[in-house]
Amino acid sequence: MKTVNLYTDGACSGNPGNGGYGAVLEFMGTKKELSGGYKNTTNNRMELMAVIKGLEALKEECIVTVTSDSKYVVDAFNKGWLDNWIKKNWVKSDRKPVLNVDLWKKLCELTNKHRVTFNWIEGHNGHPENERCDALAVAASKSQNLSDDNY
Repeated sequence: MKTVNLYTDGACSGNPGNGGYGAVLEFMGTKKELSGGYKNTTNNRMELMAVIKGLEALKEECIVTVTSDSKYVVDAFNKGWLDNWIKKNWVKSDRKPVLNVDLWKKLCELTNKHRVTFNWIEGHNGHPENERCDALAVAASKSQNLSDDNY
């Protein structure tokens, strides 16, 4: 299986507001950049969308290391939140419904197609790929032709 690094970030001006995602796929020294923007969305949705779009771009099953500055995304996998949400029919431990269920379900589907691990890094801390993803996400959030966020 191919080993791929996926770097991701989301951005939003207002919450909700105009948002964007950025992703950089890296395989054997070659990089592919992805980005897109949405209106009336949230930062968390854009963080999720960045990972989704990166994984959707893979043409075959891969070993993927996702590196993100989103504790929301990384902790959901690494701390078992996601497993608990699924067991409790998308209800959190505080008995409130999980937000962004549409994107979480899609992300679960995609992570089941690959061998995915999640690594958290501090954002805006000079990590080159994270900085690039941030720039892609911010630029996408400012584009003129934003899509509706109805994934």
